Amino acid sequence: MGDVLELQQVSVRRGNRNIVDRVDWSVNEGERWVVLGPNGAGKTSLIQLAAARLFPTVGSVTILGEKVGKTNAAELHPLIGLASSALDARIPGSERLHDVVRTGAYGVTAHWREQYDEEDDRRARGLLATMGVGQLADRTFASISSGEKKRVGIARALMPDPELLLLDEPAAGLDLGGREELMGSLKTLAADEYAPSMILVTHHVEEIPAGFTHVLLLKDGRVLDEGAIDDVLTSENLSECFNIELDLEKAGERYTARAHLS
Repeated sequence: MGDVLELQQVSVRRGNRNIVDRVDWSVNEGERWVVLGPNGAGKTSLIQLAAARLFPTVGSVTILGEKVGKTNAAELHPLIGLASSALDARIPGSERLHDVVRTGAYGVTAHWREQYDEEDDRRARGLLATMGVGQLADRTFASISSGEKKRVGIARALMPDPELLLLDEPAAGLDLGGREELMGSLKTLAADEYAPSMILVTHHVEEIPAGFTHVLLLKDGRVLDEGAIDDVLTSENLSECFNIELDLEKAGERYTARAHLS
């Protein structure tokens, strides 16, 4: 049983179909997971289940020892850091990055009447530095690049010192330079023994940061395979997952995939 996250026979039904279908999945402390699959595989729903922001139609979800539906979800939310494009879109462009990160401690997206102390200030600036954007702390959110916004969003998600960090397609929409800068920041974070357990959702193997340890392959709402990344992430599994014959290559700790040329 996973001490961070445990899904047992979980399904989420919408209309006449299961968008998540009988999923069993365990995440343990210190693991760094990638959830990989094509569009429509159910990845976003799975991350919402892990964030205690979606309830299963059937089955059970246990997060940090608390069973969803048997405990107050609002009490779980501060223990779960979430970074996503949808959340970034809610941040006012006029907010200074220092304030963007500090507001993560309260789970709000704009500074209003919250009270912060010097330790909050130091932590916010330290997290910005960890994500490689410390020099931008006094800039506004609207004035920075898309890649920089992604890294600020992750710093914000880390502000309350969560025990689980969820990254929903963090590299989506970035150019090559922005993606690689983000991958470097996530590699550093993954190597930190004090960082929380992590789950990253993507549909591109090129967006798997170095240092991630496990992968869950999702297809049509079901788990195709899951486990240690070197065991599960193969050309054969990837081809079945995406319904096209693919060649997977690994250079160092990074991956690329291309259609097989016969």
